[in-house]
Amino acid sequence: MPVPGIHFEEDEGDEYTADDALTPLQLAAWQGSTATVARLLQNGVDPNEAPRGWYGKTALQAAAMRGHVDVVRRLLEAGAEVDAPGGNNGGRAALALAAGAGQSAVVDALLDAGADVNLPLHKYMGRSPLQAAAEAGDLGIVEKLLGAGAHLNGPIAQHIGRSPLQAAAENGHVDIVEFFLSRGASVNVPACRYRGITALQGAAARGSVELVNRLLEAGADVNAPGSYFMGGAALWLASGAGHTQIVEILLHAGADASALSGNQGQQSAALQIANSKGRSEVVELLVKVKS
Repeated sequence: MPVPGIHFEEDEGDEYTADDALTPLQLAAWQGSTATVARLLQNGVDPNEAPRGWYGKTALQAAAMRGHVDVVRRLLEAGAEVDAPGGNNGGRAALALAAGAGQSAVVDALLDAGADVNLPLHKYMGRSPLQAAAEAGDLGIVEKLLGAGAHLNGPIAQHIGRSPLQAAAENGHVDIVEFFLSRGASVNVPACRYRGITALQGAAARGSVELVNRLLEAGADVNAPGSYFMGGAALWLASGAGHTQIVEILLHAGADASALSGNQGQQSAALQIANSKGRSEVVELLVKVKS
């Protein structure tokens, strides 16, 4: 029977509601109560109870994300499906959740149990374990997953998808970007259709001079188009964010200041977005370029 009214923050940024009610086993796994989990399993509770609601999780996924390795092992011994899918939105298997939360011991346990490092991705905010680890900035887990056969240049989710390199660049993880480039990561993976970014766009939006320079050096396309929905080219994003130095670097690298970018049907040039956001220094720079 579900336990209503449990609210806690989800790693994708959403909050559970009564519609996402946890079963007693899922709640005990989330809380790390090994004794309660053991008792429920002994009483015949199914370790593979389906996740509930948009962002629901199996008991194994809940324990994995929270780093409760003893609970993870107990659930696996009871027959929990190591690669079971998550809820309807942003569904991620246990290994991706553990990797994204930096739970190295759980990652080891799941790999030992045969977790697939290259499961097909959920179309909405799906992450492979490697993509999730890169997003979180955990180089140790990144190296572990690559050693287990994770695909560095594998597919990305259709909605808010990120390649490992895109995820690392967007979040400013310089060491992981360098590591991926040294391992042959594709620097020009296109932005996914909905709320996507290229690696360079992510670094430019963040305002990282170091990463923008490094990605350009590695051959990043300075004029790569933005995502169809809620996207933008690197210059457009940097201009809107007011990153004047990044704008200068991109222009010097050949960025097209006249190109239209931005959301579907509402596109504008870099000067227009900078002006609308009140980025006076960027506006002054782009006006000089235009003239």
